[in-house]
Amino acid sequence: MKMKKIMSVVLAGVMMASLAGCGTKSNVKINTIADLKGTTVGVQTGTTGDILVTDDKELGVKTVEHYNKGFEAVQALMQGKIDAVVIDDQPAKVFVEQNKGLKIIDEEYTTEAYAIGIAKDNTELKDKINAAIAQIKEDGTLQGIIDYYIGNVEGSTPYFKKDVERPNGTLVMATNAEFPPYEYIENSTVIGLDVDMAQAIADILGMELEVEDMAFDSIIANITSGKADIGVAGLTDNEERRQSIDFSESYYTGRQVIIVKE
Repeated sequence: MKMKKIMSVVLAGVMMASLAGCGTKSNVKINTIADLKGTTVGVQTGTTGDILVTDDKELGVKTVEHYNKGFEAVQALMQGKIDAVVIDDQPAKVFVEQNKGLKIIDEEYTTEAYAIGIAKDNTELKDKINAAIAQIKEDGTLQGIIDYYIGNVEGSTPYFKKDVERPNGTLVMATNAEFPPYEYIENSTVIGLDVDMAQAIADILGMELEVEDMAFDSIIANITSGKADIGVAGLTDNEERRQSIDFSESYYTGRQVIIVKE
């Protein structure tokens, strides 16, 4: 599934809201980060965008509105309930492509390193995952996955589960399937870059991969409680999260960007 088709079903509700034209229209013109001063900004609860916008006093945002799902924030933007949405760049591209009248401003908000979340006391698993990440980087597997989901490279394919022995149990992955192309739902199955990468790691570790979809702000709690072994959801390695969990080596560098009306 290439970028143009990702999340077309999930985003149907957003598109319908656009056609309905409901909500109060905002006249705020936002072309730079500085233009966010005094505005109302939407974020997905628990995400890096949430943390940054909420804590950034210099940004001067008047109100931060929280949503359980990224597309709900985009829907609110299209309805004129908020002035902008701060979200990861790849999901932002999907939302803008699927909904006329939106754009991503040229100025990025910040860059961030995505990594796999792991319980602090599970150093053995962390070491194994880091070794697996190093392997899929070196042999080109990770780049192939990135080429398919993000690069749209001609001839690239998704990663396919290998036929290997799996004597080491199950690797439970907590995720939030609202971040295309990292993770999203297609035909009732969670797929995406993060899922393919986790499957490649599980193949190396000789484990079955079990993907658990949940609210984004529940991922860390599931790791710390032992309900999940890892958290993979475009999860940014930052100091605030390191108070609760540990992280693997980074596997991708993303950006936080700002979606506004054209």
